[in-house]
Amino acid sequence: MPAFTYEAIDAGGQKVSREVTASSKDDALKQIRSQGLRPTRIAVKPKSKAPDAAKKKKKGIVLFDRVTPAQIVTFTTQLSTLQDAGLPIVRSVKILENQQKIGKFKDQLGAIAEEVEQGSTFSDALSKSPKSFDKLYVSMVKAGEAGGVLDVILNRLAGFMEKSQKLKKKVKGAMIYPAAVVSVAVVIVIFIMIYVVPAFEAMFKDLGQELPVPTKILLQSSDLLVGYWYLIPGIPLLLWLLFLGITRSEKGRIVMDRLKLNLPVFGMILKKSSISRFCRTLGTLIASGVPILEALRIVKDAIGNVVISDAIEEVHGSIREGDTIAGPLRQSGIFDELLVNMIDVGEETGELDKMLIKIADNYEADVDVAVEGMSSLIEPMLIVGMGGVVGFIVIALFLPLIKIIQSIQ
Repeated sequence: MPAFTYEAIDAGGQKVSREVTASSKDDALKQIRSQGLRPTRIAVKPKSKAPDAAKKKKKGIVLFDRVTPAQIVTFTTQLSTLQDAGLPIVRSVKILENQQKIGKFKDQLGAIAEEVEQGSTFSDALSKSPKSFDKLYVSMVKAGEAGGVLDVILNRLAGFMEKSQKLKKKVKGAMIYPAAVVSVAVVIVIFIMIYVVPAFEAMFKDLGQELPVPTKILLQSSDLLVGYWYLIPGIPLLLWLLFLGITRSEKGRIVMDRLKLNLPVFGMILKKSSISRFCRTLGTLIASGVPILEALRIVKDAIGNVVISDAIEEVHGSIREGDTIAGPLRQSGIFDELLVNMIDVGEETGELDKMLIKIADNYEADVDVAVEGMSSLIEPMLIVGMGGVVGFIVIALFLPLIKIIQSIQ
């Protein structure tokens, strides 16, 4: 017979936690009530997993498998639909688990369904997979469970995640084209410097002519690359390790994050996208019923920039002491005056969540315009830069030939 764990209130009003063995849940409830107890929670006692079962559970894991944000968004949208249709949460998760391909996410959903079957709440089960379901996700689900509006919260969460991913893709997409062009250009220039220029150098030595200054610079650069070719991958690797070393310290992270925000053009895009994420995340959490202090703590961890996180920490302390949000935001110097005034109005009217979402929409529109402008600006700059490098190489190689022709004439 299965064993059940339960919590109940005794005749004296004290809370007790015990176990009972019964053929069914109804039978267990009868036994508990017969002892003069009033049950408040009952669940099947989880069975200890045998080693074979654990091995069987791991069969679905694929090497280098990871859960992608797109999988989480799709899962959340579908789960919201199933909850809206009135299906129990365990059945909904199992339906979605069966739709997944063999891999890490399928195993996680199976474990979540099992946890809920054994009496855990859905939010607690999600928190066991923090890399897939972060604090923001778990907190919103917990708020939905408490308010009995899990389907609404999941739908809101799916919309929030879709917009966040869309914004990230736009910023990253703006960098793909210039990065690809620069990479190809660097490879071509290195090839010319290592294989083409040395052939001209041998020819110039045979002529015995005094070489122009640009040609000497080009030949010395070529000799440097040929002699120290290992510096080509070594220098970027060294710079990357230096960057990692700096960002591991708290002061280093602050310096680097402040530098990112002050970069020309790109810094403005980073700043506006971070502020947009802050406003949308905070607005979504508040609208979902998460307390303001907890919402700020979640946003602080999710923002991804130490400078902005420190400003949010100041807001958290201000509210805890009974002050407003707008004051510390204004003092930080990161958030512009229009944003602070809109948040101030949102606090006064009691519609802070709606105002934050509206601010996020405005900032995302600004980021779209800025990304398009940056893309338009980078393209001609790349063309001019590449043209200048190639032009210098061509001129440096042909100047000695022109000099030889002139001397012959």
